[in-house]
Amino acid sequence: MSDSHSPTDARSADQQRPSQSILRHVAIGSILFTIAAVQPVAAQDSVVCSAEKLPRMVEGFFQITTTLGFIGLAVIWQADSLAEIFTASPEQKKRLKVHKRAALKSALILAVLGPLYSVVASIMGLPLGDCVNLTPW
Repeated sequence: MSDSHSPTDARSADQQRPSQSILRHVAIGSILFTIAAVQPVAAQDSVVCSAEKLPRMVEGFFQITTTLGFIGLAVIWQADSLAEIFTASPEQKKRLKVHKRAALKSALILAVLGPLYSVVASIMGLPLGDCVNLTPW
């Protein structure tokens, strides 16, 4: 007569769904953005690469956003770790750990998107892939 699913199992499954949903939304959004942003540029025969400062501005913007993302990860990680010290409830500690994992996943996605886009753009022959280096290191 006992259920195989307890209320805590349902809550933990619900907590995992938002992170998977976020990952799915980020992936779909980046693909749509890539398609929308690159097609007009591809039709103009490498206008981005022939611009004087534009490729360096794109690289600088990506490096700044990646750096801010890693700084945000460090701040969130430290704040959650500090909050764990003063938290007595096991449920709250679980939530904080889930939040830390979500922040880590976001930072990893941020670190992987630039190099992934660079590789995909060069494979597909997109003009932006030839003149802009989006690797953050």
